[in-house]
Amino acid sequence: MIEEIGTTELGELVVNLGPQHPSTHGVLHLVITLSGETIKKVEPHLGYIHRSIEKMCESLSYRQFIYVTSRMDYLSSHINNHGCALCVEKGMQIEVPPRAKAIRVLMDELTRLASHQLWWGAMAMDVGALTPFFHAFREREAINDIMEKTCGARLTMNYMCPGGVSFDLHPDFQREVKAFLAFFRGKLDEYDELVTDNVIFRGRMEGVGCLSREDAISYGCSGPTARASGVNCDIRKLSPYEVYDQVKFEEVTDAGGDCFSRYKVRMGEMRQSITIIEQLIDNVPEGDFLAKTKAVLKLPKGEFYSKVETARGEFGVYIISEGATTPYRIKFRSPGFSNLSALDHMARGHKIGDLVAIMGTLDLVIPDIDR
Repeated sequence: MIEEIGTTELGELVVNLGPQHPSTHGVLHLVITLSGETIKKVEPHLGYIHRSIEKMCESLSYRQFIYVTSRMDYLSSHINNHGCALCVEKGMQIEVPPRAKAIRVLMDELTRLASHQLWWGAMAMDVGALTPFFHAFREREAINDIMEKTCGARLTMNYMCPGGVSFDLHPDFQREVKAFLAFFRGKLDEYDELVTDNVIFRGRMEGVGCLSREDAISYGCSGPTARASGVNCDIRKLSPYEVYDQVKFEEVTDAGGDCFSRYKVRMGEMRQSITIIEQLIDNVPEGDFLAKTKAVLKLPKGEFYSKVETARGEFGVYIISEGATTPYRIKFRSPGFSNLSALDHMARGHKIGDLVAIMGTLDLVIPDIDR
C-alpha cells in the first residue's frame, strides 16, 4: 500500500521553480511535483506582479488608460495600445485616416519582429545556447533605433491614440526600415543555420510538450501556441482590422503541436511580417495621421469589444461605458494567461529539464498574465 504525505505519494518530491528564476522570464512561481526527474504535475501560482491594471483603468480617461496596457505585454506594447484605441474608436465611431491605418500596421509588424527576436534569443539560451541571445539583440536594437526616432521610446511606446497616431513618421523611417529588412532577411537564414538545424537543439524540442488541436482549443490557446497545433486563429485573417485585408500574407500553421512546431511557427511569422512591411513601406498614403477628435472623450452608454493579434496571440479589450469620461468597467483578455493554462497538460510525463523548453516555446510575458 502506497502511503501519502498530504496530496503527494511517498517517493515524490515537490519543488518550487521561481518566483525569481531565469527560466520563468519574470516573477512566475511553479510548484512542480516530481517522481525522480519526471514531472507528475505543474501548478502555476500567479499574483507576484499583479498591479490591478484593469481597476486602475476605470479611473483613467479614454486617452489615458490606453498606455497602461504598454506595461502588460511590454514586448507587444504597440499592439496592446492599438487594441485599446480600436475599442474606443468603435464606441465613438471615429474614422481613422488611411495614413494612420498604414502606420499602425507597420508599427505592429515591426513590434512583432522585435518580440520574436527576443523570444528566439531567450529560447535558445533557455536550452543552453548563449550565442543566439547576442545575435537576437543585435537585430532587435536596430528596430528599437527606428522606433525611437518616431515614437521617442524603445519599449513602452505610447504611440497609438484614439483617431490615429501621436506623431507622423520620422523622415528617415522609410529608408531605415527598408535597409533593415534587406539586412534582416539574411540574418533569418543565419538563425536557421545556427539554431534551427542544430541537432542538439532539435533533440531538445522535437516530440516534447505536445498539444493537440483539440486541447489547444479547449484551453483557449491562441497565437503561435495554437497555430502550432493546427488551429487557424490569426485575428489578422479571421477579423481583419486596419489594412490587413489589403496586404498579402500567409497564416503560419503547423500540425506537429510540439515545441519544435511552436518554434517553426514563430520563425515563419517573422518572414510573414517582413512581407507585410515590404508591401506597405512604399505605399503609405498621404494625408492626416490623426483624426480630429474632442479633447475629452465620452463613449456612449453600452458595451464595446475589440481584439488584435499580438506576438503571443489574441488580445481582447472589453469596455462597459455609462456615458462618462472614464470606463465603468474594463476587462483585458491577455493571450499569455490562457496559453499558460496548458502548461501542466504539456509538461506531464516529461523531465524537469524539458519544462524549461516548453515554457520557452509558450513565450510567456508575466505582467501580461498577472495584469
